[in-house]
Formats: sequence, C-alpha cells, structure tokens
Amino acid sequence: MILAGGSGTRFWPRSRRRRAKQVLALEGSRTMIQKTVERLLPLSEAAAFWIITNEFVTDAIRSQLPAIPVQQIVVEPEPRNTAPAIGLAAFLLEKLDPQSIIGMFPADHVIGDEKKFQQVMQRAIEIAGQAENIVVMGIEPSRAETGYGYIETGDKLDSQLVRVMRFTEKPNQQRADQFFAAGNYFWNSGMFIWSTRTLCKALREHFSESSPYLEEIAAAWGTTEFAAKFTSLYPRCENISIDFAVLEPRSAKGQHSSNLLCLRADFGWNDLGSWAALYDHHAVRLTDRIRNVVDGKDFYALNSAGNYIYAPEKFVAAVGVNNLVVVETEDAILITTREHSQDVGKVVKYLTDKKMTDLV
Repeated sequence: MILAGGSGTRFWPRSRRRRAKQVLALEGSRTMIQKTVERLLPLSEAAAFWIITNEFVTDAIRSQLPAIPVQQIVVEPEPRNTAPAIGLAAFLLEKLDPQSIIGMFPADHVIGDEKKFQQVMQRAIEIAGQAENIVVMGIEPSRAETGYGYIETGDKLDSQLVRVMRFTEKPNQQRADQFFAAGNYFWNSGMFIWSTRTLCKALREHFSESSPYLEEIAAAWGTTEFAAKFTSLYPRCENISIDFAVLEPRSAKGQHSSNLLCLRADFGWNDLGSWAALYDHHAVRLTDRIRNVVDGKDFYALNSAGNYIYAPEKFVAAVGVNNLVVVETEDAILITTREHSQDVGKVVKYLTDKKMTDLV
C-alpha cells in the first residue's frame, strides 16, 4: 500500500503481504510498486510517500525506491490488514503534518491512461479537502464480476461524482448480475482519498478499540520507544480491512450524512490482486488459441489451455488440464482454477488460524 501526503498530499502504497501477491508486486522490468509511485509523483514529491509492507520484500522495496526516505518504509511486525496500517499512517501524519491529504493506493493496479489518472486524482484531492469528505474511486463495471467489491451509489452531484449509499463485498454470481444490470453500482478500486483530520476522526469513531494502540505507537515515532511499542501494540489491533472497519459503518449514516463520495475513475484500471486478473492481463497479448500464461524455465503443454503457471525455477508440463492456476513459491504450492482463484484468501485465513504465519 502506498500512502502519501504532506502539506499537499501524502501517498501510501501498500505492497501485498501474501507470498503470491508479492509476485504480482515485483513483476516486470519496472516493478509494479515502482510504477505506482511513478504515476503519483506528478502529484506529490517522493519525500511525502510512505509505504507499509512486510519483512519479506522490505529490502527489495528499499532498493527499488531509493528516493523514498528509509524511515517512511514501515515494516509491520505482524500482518493486520489495511485498517491498522492506514490507521497508523493517519495518526503518524496527524502528528507530523495535520493539514495533509492522504491517498491510499494498492501497489498491484495497472493504469492505462496515467495522464487521466492524475487529473482524476487532482480532483479527488480537492474534494477531500472540503468538509469531511471521503472520496472512493469507483470503476464502471464491464461485466458481472464476483471478485471485486461493489459501491452502490445514490444522488448524482455531477457527471463524475455521486453519493455513496453502501458497500458490498465480493457478491455471488446472482447478485453480481443484479448489480451489473442496475446501472448504479461501481467496482470498488480500493483507492481512497481523505484529509488526515477526517480519517483520524473516522478511525476514532468506527475503529475505536484499536485506534488507541495506533495513536500510542504514532506518539512514540522518532523516539527510542517506537520499535518496542510498534512490536507490542500493533498485533493487538483488530485484523480487518479499512472497508469493513470504517467505510461500511460510515455508509450506514446514509448518503446525505456520511460524506462518502464516489468519483468515477475512467482511466483504464485493472486490479492484478488475483491470479485470474493477472492471467487476463497477460493473456490479452497472446495470439494463439491455447493462451497458456507461463513463467517457468521451460514448458510443455499437451491438450492444455487457459492455464496460469508460475514456477520460475522449474520445467513444467501441463497434460490434459485447462484453466488452472499453479503457483510455486519457496515453501508452498498453490493449485486452483481461475474461477476459484479469489478463494485464496480462505487459505490465508486457514494458515493464520493454524498459526502457520511463516507461509502467509
């Protein structure tokens, strides 16, 4: 996750903590986190960026983003989802720069039109600086997708800006079909803009049990006590997303009281946060009908099509299989279908529940 801010804007990119997601974040000649930062630089200087990540990719991120101050690449002592991470950022910035605007940007997105992206973000920053507005970047759906969260919108303020009524996490196919047909639903991009003061106030209201821990950690920033407080208090925070912790309860106030606004994000967005999405991103470039996407030392296919295979150190043979996702990491192997690749989160929950966190 990339967060950023300053007396202008602060950006906070978050690299995904799961091993599989780390492959996405570090893919390509220019890594995805580098591309995320680069598209934001016209809006804010590098010194205003903060990154929350985990110990597995910290060294790589530091080497890839040398312009970002080392102390602003924050390494979680334990994964706690996006609400504690963003909450810590908000309370740190409240201490360091209370007039700032914060943007949250997952580091596994592809943006087709970066100039348009910057124009839309500039407007989002302006809206977030007014009243207590929280701006959610909404993507107009192109299909009844079950792998994304949805934003139900209400009153139109103009052709690009609408009020938010409620959020719905990944629906089943029947509900996704209904949302797509209704015409007033957007995909939730996971990109949010808000003022530091607005976010801190919302966290104290809706994330009240964990916020005191985060405020105590932030208060110790720059002192010798910070590392100890971070290590001891951060794991006590609820393991929950910012969507569930803040945005959903805020939407319950009603579209005219929540200050939640959805800004149309029509700049060629694609979320590579799932293996199916990564497959689609690469497969569109293939000209053959078999359309296997493979990262391996060598590959042989026999009566096999539509597979995504990541095993960079291995020879891989696919015989009589279609539409699979096979991912090999140093200590684990994932085997699923493209259709069910969104269920990988359940595997992470299982590993966490079993305290097998070295595999998460």
